Amino acid sequence: MSLQVQQPAPDFTAKALVGREFKESACPTIGAALSSSSSIRWTSPLSAPTEIGGFGDELEEFETRGAQVIAVSVDSHFTHLAWKETPRKAGGIGDVRYPIISDLTKAISRSYGVLLETQGIALRGLFLIDGEGVLRHMVVNNLSIGRSIKEAIRVLEALRFVERNGEVCPAGRQPGAPTIKPEPGAAKDFFMRLAS
Repeated sequence: MSLQVQQPAPDFTAKALVGREFKESACPTIGAALSSSSSIRWTSPLSAPTEIGGFGDELEEFETRGAQVIAVSVDSHFTHLAWKETPRKAGGIGDVRYPIISDLTKAISRSYGVLLETQGIALRGLFLIDGEGVLRHMVVNNLSIGRSIKEAIRVLEALRFVERNGEVCPAGRQPGAPTIKPEPGAAKDFFMRLAS
């Protein structure tokens, strides 16, 4: 069965680098060492230091929206520690403040549909999972294409808005822009405003 939005996100337990300590963690029901009151969680099988660092730079943007950022990589937790101890200007990730989970067995990447089996590496996937463990958004890029952190924040904001208000966010919607009420008359009003 392939992974689909609106379905439960695959659970997993794996070794994580949290701070400078190794801990066992489970996802999407994060263990006590990684717990937060977030209602949406982000997880991403990735191995690109630029993205790990980039999401770290924007960590507060995710946390203020109630999200917990988690990176998953097919490298070992020892490799993650070495990356963390290497400054970004030297090709490392520096002091990233969110957990990095090791998927050395490739089971997580396989269950999320991003593993290239013959090469044993993972495509760049981004997954937004709600507080109930349901997958709400996913995007998978080729190895040579980085993900947009700003787009991840925009989609997270849209998911939060829909969760609170039950309205539909049109393409490219930014916070404060009009939304569509999911009723025939109200939707028609939105499109009439859009046309004028």
